Amino acid sequence: MTEQPWISTEAIVTTCRYQSPGLSILAFGFQTGEKFLITFEYYAHGRLYSGEFQSRTAIPQNEHIPITYNPLRPEQNSRAQGLASVPGTNRPTLFAIGIIGSVILSLLWLAILRSCR
Repeated sequence: MTEQPWISTEAIVTTCRYQSPGLSILAFGFQTGEKFLITFEYYAHGRLYSGEFQSRTAIPQNEHIPITYNPLRPEQNSRAQGLASVPGTNRPTLFAIGIIGSVILSLLWLAILRSCR
């Protein structure tokens, strides 16, 4: 099966929120450098889709931004991050690793506390 080229369209910015750098450091242990969380909406095949991405600069609400989307899976687009994003983004993977690491560290801590009795 031949891969179809992605289709170009415009999305409309729905929100632009400043993200505190402290939150990303606590959540993942590193700073990404992007400070604004941008959410957007676009129409594809007569349906409304949405997504979000991080940006170093603020983008005003109702601003039009160019994106491309997968014609076979319109929820996949060139800007979105997270579960419904373009393959290759790693945000869900980092989140899962953080949760698993937290559980393992908690279990080790409990084992250490029990051995001290």
